[in-house]
Amino acid sequence: MRITSNIIVFILFLNLWNVSGQSFNNQKQKAPFKLPDTIKTKSIFKKSIVPVSLIGLGVLVNHSHFERKFQTDLRNKVGNNYNLPVDDYLQFVPVAEMYIADIYGIKAKNHWFDQTKYLFISNLISSTITHGLKRITQKTRPNGSPHSFPSGHTTLAFTNAAVLYNEFEDSSPILAYSGYAFATTTGAFRMINNKHWLSDVLVGAGVGLLVTKMVYHFEPFKNFNPFKKIKGMSVVPLIDDKHYGVYAQITF
Repeated sequence: MRITSNIIVFILFLNLWNVSGQSFNNQKQKAPFKLPDTIKTKSIFKKSIVPVSLIGLGVLVNHSHFERKFQTDLRNKVGNNYNLPVDDYLQFVPVAEMYIADIYGIKAKNHWFDQTKYLFISNLISSTITHGLKRITQKTRPNGSPHSFPSGHTTLAFTNAAVLYNEFEDSSPILAYSGYAFATTTGAFRMINNKHWLSDVLVGAGVGLLVTKMVYHFEPFKNFNPFKKIKGMSVVPLIDDKHYGVYAQITF
């Protein structure tokens, strides 16, 4: 609990420090310079409000009587033997949506390679944080198995949903927001299937959102794209729990 709280405080400190640095740099700019677009001028602090709030709320209810009663009431409503593993698949739907949209030519913020690059970086960082917290906290799942806090499925689902949102928020808002519906359903079924507590899902969602927002703010390896000058080519990774592959399309 103390370690998780320290991580949140550290993230908030970095956010406030970056906002202060941005304000100082903006004051140094002269009038003739063109201001960045709306997305770039949003402060990290504003971008972090929702995910940090989710993490904070998750930490607050973690191991609480409310959390235990919530899980008990939920399982009593669906039945103690209920199990519908749709959450194993819904977490990947936002990724499928993104690449299908690319194939059909829906305008995105970035080239398909940059999308894949930010998707990979976001998932790498968020999953590392989540699995690290699992080993540190050693929280038991509602069904008695280990490594509950936070939810890995929920982290992955919200990371993927946030990437989809960042790519299509301007060109196709319905598509952009649809990923969050699948991510929320994933988190809900982690609790319905008795795999996770409420706090696990809240923190998992917060981590996925926060990491992705930071990746899209800083845009690591922004200029690295060996396929940008190659027209008519797209490569889509195919991933599920047991299989990994690639779908390639070339238009002549």
